Amino acid sequence: MFLLLRLLPGDLAIAKLGIDATPESIVQLQQEFGLDRPIITQFFSWFGHALRGDMGVSMLTGVDIADEIINKAKVTLPLIAFASVLALSFAIPLGMYAALHFRRWDGISTSVVSQLGIAVPTFWVGVILVTIFAVIFQIFPSGGFPDVGWSAWASCLKSLTLPAITLALGQGAMLMRFARSATIDVIQQDYFRTARATGLTRGQALRIHGVRNALIPVVSVLGMQIATLIVGAIIVESVFALPGIGQMLLQDVGINDYTKVQGTVAATTAAVFFVSFLIDVTLNALNPKTRQRQ
Repeated sequence: MFLLLRLLPGDLAIAKLGIDATPESIVQLQQEFGLDRPIITQFFSWFGHALRGDMGVSMLTGVDIADEIINKAKVTLPLIAFASVLALSFAIPLGMYAALHFRRWDGISTSVVSQLGIAVPTFWVGVILVTIFAVIFQIFPSGGFPDVGWSAWASCLKSLTLPAITLALGQGAMLMRFARSATIDVIQQDYFRTARATGLTRGQALRIHGVRNALIPVVSVLGMQIATLIVGAIIVESVFALPGIGQMLLQDVGINDYTKVQGTVAATTAAVFFVSFLIDVTLNALNPKTRQRQ
């Protein structure tokens, strides 16, 4: 990312100072920000500061990049968490229901609906939700976020409801497919048939003996889904005019503020690594076989 951003056409010094800038002022600015040094030197200098949490300042606006990311994360992280909770709340039960009834019309219908949820574009879902719940019924705001932040938490949750539902529908549809496949695999195992032979219903046998095994692939996919939500947040935050990381990243790319873009990408990449670590820990807790190997 550091290299590709610097291969973009244009000179950041000229973008900051304007086309009427003198050669002397351009050279001075390049020296001030180290743009006159070799790329590899610039990278290791930036990387060393980034490891200490210092992302530097934006060359165009002069704002502290780390502070700006933290400020925008107060919108994006709750949005992603809200969407993930909503997705899990309906994806796992419906996926398991579709698996237990995979030869019946209701199970097939549930599976078809989940496939439609994957196919429908996220921005279109957002527009439809705004039309129904913001324009027609006026239950939720069509966009924006309270200027006072989370001190008005009720208004913040109301502002994030439609965006979170928009993200959750796409994420939940994908999770439903994996929950269904994992549950079908479980109910075909010998231990599940043995549990049924003791007099348990399919639902009881799954709840007592199969849920943990069915959740293992779902949790694995959940880690990747949460990572892709960052990309989805760019679209959703644009549709709902949310001042989050996605909206900020889109704007910074548009104005070629690559110092801020690289800091944002580095922060989100670190967040993805952290989520992956949490998923590994969760999988270790769900799967006794991994603990036995250790």
